Amino acid sequence: MAAHHRPQRPEIPSATAPDGIGRRRFLGYVVAASTLTVAAPLGEAALAPTEAAAAVPSVPGPAEIYDLNDMLTHAALPTANLITIRLDTDGTASFALPRAEVGQGITTSSAMLIAEELDLPLEKIRVTLADARPELLFNQVTGGSNTTISTFTPIRVAAAVARGRLLRAAALELGEALDTLTAKAGVITSTVTGKSLSYGELAEKAASVATGQVSVTLKEPADFKVIGTARSRVDALAAVTGRKKFAMDVHVPDALPTMVCRPPTINGTVGSVSNLDEVRAMPGITDAVRIPTGVAVRGRTFGQCIDAVRALEVTWQPGTAEDASDDSIRSELRKAELPLPALDLLTKSVDARFTFHFASNSALETNCAIADVREDSAEIWASLKTPIVAQEEIALKLGLPVTAVKVHVTEGGGSFGRKLFHDAAAEAAEISKAMGKPVKLMWHRTDDFRQGRTHPMSTSRVRATYALGQVLTYDQRHTSVATDFGHGVGEIITAEAARLPVGDLTFSETIFTLTQQTPYNFGVVTQLLSETDKRFHTGSMRNIYSPNVRCAQELVVDELAKRMGKDPYRLRRAFLKDERARAVLDKVAEVGEWGRDMPDGTAQGIAIHPEYHAYVAVLAEIDCRPETTGREIPDACTGPRVTKVVCAVDVGLAVNPRGLQAQMMGGTMDGIAITLSSGLHLAGGHFLEGSWDNYFYTRQWNTPPELEIVVMPPTTETPGGAGELAVAGAMAAVACAYGRATGTMPTTFPLNHGEPLGFEPLPTTPPIPASPTDGLSRAF
Repeated sequence: MAAHHRPQRPEIPSATAPDGIGRRRFLGYVVAASTLTVAAPLGEAALAPTEAAAAVPSVPGPAEIYDLNDMLTHAALPTANLITIRLDTDGTASFALPRAEVGQGITTSSAMLIAEELDLPLEKIRVTLADARPELLFNQVTGGSNTTISTFTPIRVAAAVARGRLLRAAALELGEALDTLTAKAGVITSTVTGKSLSYGELAEKAASVATGQVSVTLKEPADFKVIGTARSRVDALAAVTGRKKFAMDVHVPDALPTMVCRPPTINGTVGSVSNLDEVRAMPGITDAVRIPTGVAVRGRTFGQCIDAVRALEVTWQPGTAEDASDDSIRSELRKAELPLPALDLLTKSVDARFTFHFASNSALETNCAIADVREDSAEIWASLKTPIVAQEEIALKLGLPVTAVKVHVTEGGGSFGRKLFHDAAAEAAEISKAMGKPVKLMWHRTDDFRQGRTHPMSTSRVRATYALGQVLTYDQRHTSVATDFGHGVGEIITAEAARLPVGDLTFSETIFTLTQQTPYNFGVVTQLLSETDKRFHTGSMRNIYSPNVRCAQELVVDELAKRMGKDPYRLRRAFLKDERARAVLDKVAEVGEWGRDMPDGTAQGIAIHPEYHAYVAVLAEIDCRPETTGREIPDACTGPRVTKVVCAVDVGLAVNPRGLQAQMMGGTMDGIAITLSSGLHLAGGHFLEGSWDNYFYTRQWNTPPELEIVVMPPTTETPGGAGELAVAGAMAAVACAYGRATGTMPTTFPLNHGEPLGFEPLPTTPPIPASPTDGLSRAF
């Protein structure tokens, strides 16, 4: 079986270029500034000496040759030199990361890269989030698990430039030869005289009066002392003590709490408001105005805003999905499915169709933003994954030049893809302009579920043919409610292109093609996407298409194994294309004791997922016995329980193995949730779920008592994408375990979707529940 070879990754040139820039040697910049400031290499310097692609083995899919992550990495390179690191006189290094931290730990991993090449303790490195910077073009989008991949080399080069500059400054100060100096923990010491100078003492002396190009050599992996070591998050203490600052913690003078009364159905609009003046006179309320998405109120407290929202008497116009339901959307999807190839009547086949219901993109932190719009300027604070698009589109909407709009990126309390869009920031700006005052906008949790972004409902039609112990063909037709890619790839040109009448479909198909792959040698393979119905607010929720596509494929693999009389693990192992994939599969089979005897009604499931130069395998054990599925917990959705998960992950090079483990744990919980219990019910043009109380994400009583994450030893010298890797693997493994435990392949997800609702839906008018009045009784 031939191993598959990817083209050379762009981060590390492998050949020696004519100018002497070799495998680990890069050009960086010393920037003119009062203290030492350095920049990463120009894009062309990093791009130039690439290796020609090796011979392509048997029929790899497009995503196996060049995936979404490669595209994002290449797009970021031309402006890599615009990100800088600054050394201050107190000996600390500062770096404004042009990405969004929403809990994935990239401020920690970025600090580790700087610490490694600069030889500076981690606690002396301050990583903040950069404001929107249009000059960065495609280099300020946080998505596609791309942050660590695209910044791995630029950040290290900048840090290495700084280290070299400090060493030269120390040589001059101490009157020593450069090769007699060593840098360690922020101090440069002479090995001859023992004299030393701190980075802080050298920060101004190492500064430059003019920007100049310098050449540096990056450390060999064998010399890493920080990269690859398990580190706790740099913001952990602030997070657990409540000191971490999110958008709602930002203080802007006179920015008062603001909320919106929203329509009862998706995208409904205001017809008339009969009591606007009465609401404006309510206690604490300062303003109430009509906006395109509803009626906004501003008050002294959020509780007063909730009371005002509930008091508004609004006549609503129909929304875009009036009367739509799960059944009507499923019917539309079935009609839009692309045909499968004709089946040879003499060929054995597995045919299956799967349905995946809407799922919520709601993060723990609800949509929120602060806006202060003046006559000739505006300032916005929000957690934004595409801040450049936000800045450009808000400026356009306000009728201001882009330079008059400042967009500050705050830390975010989760994202699930939600913060690729700037819905709250744009709405806050609109309200602030209408009121002529600063506003602190917060969506109610119910707003998030009913008018927020969702992962679109989809079906996957699969046909696999087999004979003589071989899989001959694998065809998958994935059909989805349209996924909104209106955020583009970080700037307004691609954002606008994605909204064009045919641009959206082209964008979706491109993303699908660049992300979906079949890791098995299954003969002739086709995977195609069809999208329909643009009436919903959708978005990319953790892996975009991968969890659903992968779940369907792995269930069919299990069915193939059953029909062919093979063990599911052995069949996967025999057909996998890549040795790295085989290694993680073997690891979970070994650690999870694949094939061990288990009671009836319980079973193991195993699955593999490749993505963005990384591989994950998951082994899950599930308990579907009546005593488990019949558990009664007040206000809970119980059902089957995943009792054990073993996850093995190979991301090439793990910058922070502890952070990677945390990401895999979170992804595993997501996978369990979307398999078993968390989905949205659509009826009468709105979603019935209205809070986390009745959206059954994995709860404590459904988390596996045994969970083991195995980080594989480095297999490459650069990191792969890790952000969402475990979601698809866990979803598929849990689904396969359920199928083996019950003897029936599941075809509808989440599994409990067809059961009676486990909650009483909140009313749609008024659109949000009353503000709590028993807060003090619940306080500790």
